[in-house]
Parts: sequence; structure tokens; C-alpha cells
Amino acid sequence: MKKENKKPEFLFGKRNYMIMLIGLAVISLGFILMAGGGSDDPNVFNPEIYNWRRIRLAPTLVIIGLGIEIYAILANPKK
Repeated sequence: MKKENKKPEFLFGKRNYMIMLIGLAVISLGFILMAGGGSDDPNVFNPEIYNWRRIRLAPTLVIIGLGIEIYAILANPKK
């Protein structure tokens, strides 16, 4: 019997992994922008928690990042 040295084949191509990294970066940026806005004193209300960045921009970036991840999984690695 001959032993064939086969190179292990990855499930995704290099392009897919690059797109996945971009998606993870966008999701991370969304969560970073969503953080903060609290107050050190629980008796003081900080209205910054409801600003445009935390309510609109950050969740939109997270959803866009998830869309990029789905595209990275479904993209054809042979192209």
C-alpha cells in the first residue's frame, strides 16, 4: 500500500477568511461604540446613554457586520 501525502484542505479559502476578519472588525467596532454612557453615581441620570451613536450607529454596524459574516460563509472560495 502506498501512503499518499495529501495536503489538508481548508473548508474556506483565503478570501473567505479575509472577509470574515473584516466582518468581525465591523461587529467589534459596533460593540465598542455601543459601550459607555453610564454614570458613576447611580442617583444621577446621564442622557448620553441615548445619543445617536449608541442608539442608531452601533446596532447598525453590528447588523452590517453579521451580514458580512453571512456573505463570507456563502461566498464561493474558488473565485
